[in-house]
Amino acid sequence: MPEYTYDLDPVTRITATAIGAPGKRVFYIQARRDRVLVSLLCEKEQVRALAQHVNQLLEDIADKNPLLSSSDDMLVLASDMSLEEPLESNFRIAQMGIGYDAERDLIILLMQGTAEEEGEEAPTARFAATRQQMRALSDHAAQVVSRGRRICGNCGRPIDASGHFCPQMN
Repeated sequence: MPEYTYDLDPVTRITATAIGAPGKRVFYIQARRDRVLVSLLCEKEQVRALAQHVNQLLEDIADKNPLLSSSDDMLVLASDMSLEEPLESNFRIAQMGIGYDAERDLIILLMQGTAEEEGEEAPTARFAATRQQMRALSDHAAQVVSRGRRICGNCGRPIDASGHFCPQMN
C-alpha cells in the first residue's frame, strides 16, 4: 500500500471553499483528523469537478447498493464549512481522484501535488470521509463556485467588476 504525505483516515471534518473577492479568490480543500489540519490549494475548476464527481459517485453508490441509500445519505450536515485557522497551504493540488471503499462505506479522496525540486517525490494526501460528509462538501463547493464572476453570454469569459472586453463584440 502506498504511503501518503498526509493520510487522514477517516476525517473528522472536510470542506472545499474559497477566500477573497470574485476574480481574485483562492480555493482550498481542507480536512481535519483530530489535531491534524491539512489545507491544500486548488483551482476553481478542480472544486467544480470535485462537486460534480462526488454527486455522481453518490448516485452510483445508491443505484448499486439500494440498502445504503437511506434518508441519512441525503442529510446534509448542518456544520460550519468555513476554513479553519491557521490557513497555511501544505501543497497545491495537481491531480485529484475519488473512489469508494465499500467495506467501510467511506469515500476516498486522493490528491497529488508537484515536486518542488527535481528528484523529490510529489506530496500526496488521502482523505477518507463518510457519504454524509462528502454530500455536505459537494453541496457547499457547488455554492462557492457559483458565487464567482458572471459569465459573458457572447464569449463565455468571466466579466470583471471593472468591465469586460468581449472579443465577439469587436
